[in-house]
Amino acid sequence: MTQYSKRMVIVHWLTLAVLVAAWFLGDVVHDARKAGGADIVGYVLHAVVGGAVLLLTLARLFFRRQDGVPAPVGASLMDKVAKGIHHALYAVLILLPVSGMMQVLTSDVGKAIASGDATLLPAKFDGVAAHEVHEVLVTVLIVLVVVHVLGALKHQFLMKDGLMERMSLRRKD
Repeated sequence: MTQYSKRMVIVHWLTLAVLVAAWFLGDVVHDARKAGGADIVGYVLHAVVGGAVLLLTLARLFFRRQDGVPAPVGASLMDKVAKGIHHALYAVLILLPVSGMMQVLTSDVGKAIASGDATLLPAKFDGVAAHEVHEVLVTVLIVLVVVHVLGALKHQFLMKDGLMERMSLRRKD
């Protein structure tokens, strides 16, 4: 196997698109909350999109188990680091939506959504540990994604080893 399965590739790129949407919606909710204009719809949309990230990540892990993966490119220290980055990405893509769910359950956001009353939405998340965890995980995810992209670019333009073709929908003959 030289490439990931077609469904793994689709889920990979779909996860990226949904993740960007979740990040954008999270920023919108954050800015609206700070300005005093947060609404329930923003929180619900962010939560639904975050849930989609979780489901896509779980689907990808399932497909990975079912379809297998291409053989590692090498066994150097950098190859081991890359494997660790991938494992960390999976972990964060699971923990981030879970921390978001915990934030809803342990703050007034859950009460506001359940009652449909936006006045119950918190102005601040003081003392909500899940909120702090969620924010830290967003930062960790950004760092991991940057390292992941830089690694892919290194393979594409410096090493010219065709590694990025493994995540392409275009199939090798």
